Amino acid sequence: MKRVLLFIATNLAVLLLLSIVLKVVEGVLLAQGIVLPRTGHLLIFAAVFGMGGAFISLLMSKWVAKRFTGAEVIDQPRDQIEAWLLDTVRRQARQAGIAMPEVAIYDAPEINAFATGPSKNNALVAVSTGLLRSMNRDEAEAVLGHEVSHIANGDMVTLTLIQGVLNTFVIFLARVVGGLIDSFLRRDDDSGGYGIGYFLTVMVLEIIFGLFASIIVMWFSRQREFRADAGGARLAGRDKMIRALQRLQMSYGHSHLPEQVKAFGITPGGKSWSRLFMSHPPLEERIAALQAARS
Repeated sequence: MKRVLLFIATNLAVLLLLSIVLKVVEGVLLAQGIVLPRTGHLLIFAAVFGMGGAFISLLMSKWVAKRFTGAEVIDQPRDQIEAWLLDTVRRQARQAGIAMPEVAIYDAPEINAFATGPSKNNALVAVSTGLLRSMNRDEAEAVLGHEVSHIANGDMVTLTLIQGVLNTFVIFLARVVGGLIDSFLRRDDDSGGYGIGYFLTVMVLEIIFGLFASIIVMWFSRQREFRADAGGARLAGRDKMIRALQRLQMSYGHSHLPEQVKAFGITPGGKSWSRLFMSHPPLEERIAALQAARS
């Protein structure tokens, strides 16, 4: 809760500072005959849509995850595997100091798992049938510890808040720059309102700014994977966590997770410039980080 409140307070402070700065800029530009959109109204608009969309996504995250993966929540275990899953997650959740998350299984041939949910005490951990078939219990325990650590670290909330803040800046800055360009193009037109140049510019800038925002979000996502690996090592044992990642390295295939929940799953990472848009670092780097921490 403290993490969320601190992030919201930081966000509001940034928006307030930006509003003050833009008011000064607006005054300078008005003296030159350039009219900007009313920044106060624009900030409210951007914040409502940027943060509002992120919070709605967060609140719907468990429902979306279940719907798009077909994950079935284990209410009463039907076999020893389901009973072991529930017992393991319950023990790890207790160690991590969070409420017992829902535990689900979804049908997919890959080795994968993900955690999602609107809060630490209202979360979901789901594992694929491929993971249960391909990993031994020590390896699966480590993967579960990794996902429980995501929940305990508040990663779902923090990642969503970061996306919301960046969405706000994308919406806001695209319209400010669009207003400047439109004012320049229509400087001899006294008809008022915006021209087609404004709307085209805003659309293009939202795409460009959105790409830069994605780089920031993906950077944070990669950092949280190292923290979740360390958390999984604490909950299940470092050797188990390393062996689980090595198993993934040997047998990882194409991810069948839908885009809505892929950021919370296990992916192999990437290389070269495309790494900027990867939500997970390469498995060899994650293994090396755990081995370095052990030495």
